[in-house]
Amino acid sequence: MTEAHDKDVDRTMSAARRAAERERESREFREQGVGFRLSQIGVLGWMIVIPMLLGVALGRWLDKFFDSGLFFSAPAILIGAGIGLYSAWRWMQRQ
Repeated sequence: MTEAHDKDVDRTMSAARRAAERERESREFREQGVGFRLSQIGVLGWMIVIPMLLGVALGRWLDKFFDSGLFFSAPAILIGAGIGLYSAWRWMQRQ
């Protein structure tokens, strides 16, 4: 009976240590709220969309200036998307 009792005590102590460790970790790492996460999504969206819109504006202006149809618009959109995605990726790496 002593051996079985010791095993029960060991399991109980182990469970208590794990619970205390989880509680300590939860106090150190506070999960951000839903509002914070939604604001991050919004920031990421604008970080991608704004360079794309600037690419559209620049491409359309160059197309009108050189009378070239859509020759400059398509690459400018892709360049804007690349810049936006790269800046969003860099921002997420800092978070």
